[in-house]
Amino acid sequence: MSSTPNPPRHEPEAPRDLVGVGIGPFNLSLAALAQPLAELDAVFYEQRPGFDWHAGLLIDGATIQVPFLADLVTLADPANPWSFLNYLKARDRLFPFYFAERFHIRRAEYDAYCRWVAESLPGLCFSHQVDSVRWNSERDLFEVDFTRLDAEGEAESLGRTYTRNVVLGVGTVPYVPDPLRPLVESPGVPVIHAADYLDHREAFLAAEHVTVVGSGQSGAEVFLDLLRNRPAGREKLHWIGRSEAFAPMEYSKLGLEHFTPDYTRYFHALTESVRDRVASAQWQLHKGIDADTIAAIHDELYRRTLHGGWPEAVLTPGVQVRTAGRVATTKVELHLEHVQQGSRSRLTTDAVVLATGYRERPLGRLLAGLDPYLRRDNGERPRVDERFRLVLDPSVTGSAYVQNAEFHTHGVGAPDLGLAAWRSATILNTLTGKDPYALPARTAFTSFGLERPEERVPAQQQPRQLTPLVD
Repeated sequence: MSSTPNPPRHEPEAPRDLVGVGIGPFNLSLAALAQPLAELDAVFYEQRPGFDWHAGLLIDGATIQVPFLADLVTLADPANPWSFLNYLKARDRLFPFYFAERFHIRRAEYDAYCRWVAESLPGLCFSHQVDSVRWNSERDLFEVDFTRLDAEGEAESLGRTYTRNVVLGVGTVPYVPDPLRPLVESPGVPVIHAADYLDHREAFLAAEHVTVVGSGQSGAEVFLDLLRNRPAGREKLHWIGRSEAFAPMEYSKLGLEHFTPDYTRYFHALTESVRDRVASAQWQLHKGIDADTIAAIHDELYRRTLHGGWPEAVLTPGVQVRTAGRVATTKVELHLEHVQQGSRSRLTTDAVVLATGYRERPLGRLLAGLDPYLRRDNGERPRVDERFRLVLDPSVTGSAYVQNAEFHTHGVGAPDLGLAAWRSATILNTLTGKDPYALPARTAFTSFGLERPEERVPAQQQPRQLTPLVD
């Protein structure tokens, strides 16, 4: 894939207003909303040669879990030229989309839309690997050192940019449980993370027995794809996961209000210990399975009982992998433990797909130069203020923003595509000090805290007095 157009010529020593590190959907959203702001000099760097969003999971028919309105810009600026609807218009697909009546678009279509933006938007520098971010106290600027990469991904030259502000949107990395890490890292062993599924799909379809580990959306999609493409009565599939059930994602209307700016502000205002406790209990808001995917799996399993008998597929939740290893050269043995029963067993399989999720990419190496200025919480995690800025020593006059690295401070909405445009607009409003994007004061019917700010309730609707509650 070709890189995006070169950014406008810029004097190397002249400071920029904003440098973005990483070009995933979140920094792409920020770049799209920054582009109309003529007074803002911004550039974004990405190590990869072009935009790439979970390519290994663009399974045919898989959809994103948010409506198409949760594109890069619409929920902050519906008239922005980089909207999904404008993408459809540019591709002469607006009327077909209208008649398709799809509120949730396919994952591959979202990826194609983002590529359209990335290939057209100025100020994006692909094949640029950011090596470090430092604070230069003499110039009161951030120094961003990077390496330009050639077509083969090898170092070509070094560069440095000075900037008043920086935003880190470096994304997440596939998570592999420790017991399975040696197998994933061994060449030739048929154990992969789901992030690489499509690259190995044909080999896994041909494998005699396949095990899927992980009870979330990715695990469900991989299991369904394997199930649909294996012969009836000879499926030879296992699907296991640590969760106590193959549970549906919370998708009720009021439940979805946990992905609003209102809830994000409420969560951020909680104490650190309460935030940690609440976040660990909210797994079904973002780690469950789409109800349509669950229904499709059940339908496919049921269809295979039409002529009697049961499909050769085992679905067992509440199971963790204790250890794993190779047996008989070509097979993998998983040592399993059922969490509730406390029982243990062994499973021999020919191939394993790990749908074990993602973790925030470690920022330690990148932020080593800022470490003396960085303020951390009791868990040694970076503190992030309400407007997505790392809390730094007051001597640092610039701001370092983060995108999707603030789950511990902002909650379940941090990785959600639906809040991308709002967060980007919040960052730009803060950075410019001019509020170029008018953001709503209220976004949810739910009042998440006991106290309601008076400005959110019309005076004529406010109670005149509080009635004491008694047991």
